[in-house]
Amino acid sequence: MKEIRSYDVYILSEQLSDYIWHLYDTWDKKAKNTMGYQIIRSADSIAANLAEGFGRFSYPDRKRFYIYSRGSFEETKAWLRKAYRRDLLMHEDKIKIQKIVDELGPKLNSFINHTRR
Repeated sequence: MKEIRSYDVYILSEQLSDYIWHLYDTWDKKAKNTMGYQIIRSADSIAANLAEGFGRFSYPDRKRFYIYSRGSFEETKAWLRKAYRRDLLMHEDKIKIQKIVDELGPKLNSFINHTRR
């Protein structure tokens, strides 16, 4: 059986959360305390929910956790938009993050849609 960590959707979600994890270290105390912890948690939840769903036995359970993952993905994008508006992301960081987000979104939707009913 294939492992979750071999799927592109999981690899991309890990890349996104790791990128955000390292960006956090560059932020001031106010940004870290108000939105930093929340964006790290939401980004980490994308991969965590994919892994938990993958480990579930029934297809409805799997799909539910994959949908939670998509919710965390949308939350992360909301935090990233705020971070950019608040000048917490350099333009080059935004470009790199956007590339991951643009690839991850469709793959996440496809992964959910291909979960057996």
